[in-house]
Amino acid sequence: MPSRKTRPGSAVTLFRRGDTETDRQLRLLIGLVVVFASLAVFAALRLVLTSSAPRSLNDYATLLTILFMIVVGTSVKARIRIRSTTHLISWNEMAIVIGVAVAPTSWVVLCTALGVAIASVRLSPVKVAFGVGKNVLVAWAAGSTLALLDWSWPAADLLGMAVGLALAYLAAALVDDLLAIPVIALASGTRISQQFRSNLDLRIGGFCVRFVVALSTLLLLEIDIRLLLAVPPLVLSLHLAYSGRIRQRTEQQAWQRLAQTTDALNVVELEEVLTTAVTRAAELFSADEVEIELRDAGRIVRGESNGNTYDVPVGEPTSRPGTLVPVRLEGHDKSIDVGVLRLRFREPVQLNERERYTLHTFASALCTAVRNAQAYAELARVAQAHAHAAAHDALTGLANRRHLLDEGNEQLHNRHAEGVTALVLIDLNHFKEVNDTLGHAAGDQTLVQVAERLRAAAQAEDLVARLGGDEFAVLLRALPAPAVAAHRAETLLAALHEPFDIDGMRISVEASGGIAAAPATGGMVELLRRADVAMYQAKRAGQRIATYAPARDTADLGRLTLGGELPRAVADQEFTVNFQPIVDLGTGEVIAAEALARWRHPTHGMIDPLRFLEAVERSGLLPAFAEAILDQALIAANTWRDAGFDIPVAVNVSPRSLLDARFPGAVLARLRAHDVPPDRLMLELTETLTLSQLDVVDQVLTRLRDSGVRLALDDFGTGYSSLSLLSRVPVHELKIDRSFVTAMESSAEAAAIVRSTLDLGRSLALSVVAEGVEREAQRQALWELGCTAGQGHLFARPLPAGTLLAALRRGADGRPGALATALHDAGAVVRLPPARRPGARGRHQPA
Repeated sequence: MPSRKTRPGSAVTLFRRGDTETDRQLRLLIGLVVVFASLAVFAALRLVLTSSAPRSLNDYATLLTILFMIVVGTSVKARIRIRSTTHLISWNEMAIVIGVAVAPTSWVVLCTALGVAIASVRLSPVKVAFGVGKNVLVAWAAGSTLALLDWSWPAADLLGMAVGLALAYLAAALVDDLLAIPVIALASGTRISQQFRSNLDLRIGGFCVRFVVALSTLLLLEIDIRLLLAVPPLVLSLHLAYSGRIRQRTEQQAWQRLAQTTDALNVVELEEVLTTAVTRAAELFSADEVEIELRDAGRIVRGESNGNTYDVPVGEPTSRPGTLVPVRLEGHDKSIDVGVLRLRFREPVQLNERERYTLHTFASALCTAVRNAQAYAELARVAQAHAHAAAHDALTGLANRRHLLDEGNEQLHNRHAEGVTALVLIDLNHFKEVNDTLGHAAGDQTLVQVAERLRAAAQAEDLVARLGGDEFAVLLRALPAPAVAAHRAETLLAALHEPFDIDGMRISVEASGGIAAAPATGGMVELLRRADVAMYQAKRAGQRIATYAPARDTADLGRLTLGGELPRAVADQEFTVNFQPIVDLGTGEVIAAEALARWRHPTHGMIDPLRFLEAVERSGLLPAFAEAILDQALIAANTWRDAGFDIPVAVNVSPRSLLDARFPGAVLARLRAHDVPPDRLMLELTETLTLSQLDVVDQVLTRLRDSGVRLALDDFGTGYSSLSLLSRVPVHELKIDRSFVTAMESSAEAAAIVRSTLDLGRSLALSVVAEGVEREAQRQALWELGCTAGQGHLFARPLPAGTLLAALRRGADGRPGALATALHDAGAVVRLPPARRPGARGRHQPA
């Protein structure tokens, strides 16, 4: 007889969702059993009182024996706990079947009611009522089956007795299961089908054994009714053996489930570990609820055997009605404690020794699983952080060049990609002035804000990247047409138009952008190169944005084919030098000449330096190239001097040469080799010399100046660092950029820059040369502003050294050494002494 050891739970003690409905169903089912059993008892009592009352001492002995068998069979039970409910399995149905076989059914029904009530006196009324009712109906079913078979005792033949007894026993077993299993399923929260399959083999085996015992008992009773007294000890022995078998099976299944559970915990995801642990612990220990608290994570997870888990606030009270069984999640050596595992039961439960050991084993396995999952999560986090760092810029958080190339190549190679792919390359103009003036911290803040604005202006499918320094790129994907890229680029650059707030100061940042659509070949590297070409086209044209045009791409030849021919060109002396004269604007006399390198290629002819200088700098041939150009310039200076024209020569210097501490020695060695005084050499430095703050550059320039070599600052006025460079670089001369000379007649701003540069030169005792003088009106305007020197196509284009010498010999107006008519008659201008004359410090030769 299955029953519950503890008092039935009420709506107050149950805490699983839907338990109130479960109690209602239990009460309804138990009530129906009690009602039908009461009718059966009433009918049996009426029969006893009217027609089947005991009439002899043997009848009363039979009644007492049956009652005794039922009491013993009900009292001795096998205990099985499911969740907080302990189910008691007895053998009283065998006593009932034997009883209905040898006595009237009415007697057995009454003995069953009385015997079960006596054996269950210590249980709750509800359990007593259900136990009595269920067994009464079992007795009624067995007796009714024998009555239908017209059973008589003693039986006429053995086969008929065996068949009748088997059918009666089957009816009793079916009624017992049909009434007990739904109650067990409802009380334990399991499905009826699952409960019916549970230990089915043991129930069938027990049915067969008890049937054999019942049949043997009846055979003994045919010999002597008094042998019935020997049945209870036999039944008790079999019951104990059966109970041991059940316990053995239960423990075996528990160990198997423990092994399966520990195997299931061997996963690397913490969420899966917790879900598995909660679900398997509820099944393994038949708990109503399982709770796992992780101390380090500050987290509590609860759940049931149905697999549903949920987090609860850490501060939520953990004590609830029922039994709470906690165990620490610690390793075998108890040195590590990651939290607590708690089993919850609706009603009081006492775990046996095997269950306690299993619980500690499970807790230790869970501790190891949690630690492994946490370690894996940390490794995954570190790996993800490293992967993110490898693909993103540390300052701005944008994608870096590597990530851009990877994403771009994947996009370009995706055959199923929709739309057009394009790249916008953005470079901040004169950004180094922010670093030079406000410091690198302000520069970093500016870059971060630029990144934020570009990210906000980009579309969701775009990839914004920082390539390094002040260069950014935006990969545009899924464009409906190539022309849309220009509109998107305008939006990106417009986002940078508003001033930036840096440490309370408002800073304006200008930017140039280049746009290139995805090429047919070459991949992302070629796309990036084309965008770079377009960006520099925009810079040179003074535009904010330019779109790549193949017709204007001068890099196709120079950067690819010409780069590989540089070693041969240096060895075969294919680099030549042309010279553009610098003249006195007042007299038209040549006072210096600037050396301009050219490449006389055997196949492509004369190549402009803009197409090969960058390749030379990157190739490692810069020292050899610079030495070759310097040699030709000094040879030309010697040639002119021998012809009677002592003209200094100016040579442009790459910023990379100034990073080489050996450069001054190489220059001075060439001067000595050609017997040229150091003051007849002018080295021109570009204003883009962002490296001027480095100590090695300061040392190089200081040594050159101290040795007598003169220094000039080329393209002055095009950058914001002009004044800061003058405070660092010890120059003798300033060269006004040709863009200001060209625009000075039409732009008051350009004229003001030219005028301020001249005033600056006079105040610092520096000579000033105007570049790009192409018209006589420009020469006259510069002269009136006080500029005494200039160069440009008005006087001569770059010429070979011999051609320039021939022009000097011819002269202008019969004056050798002059290339233009004088602006005034001889003696009309009063020359000041050298110490007081403006620009005397920087003139190439004395007046």
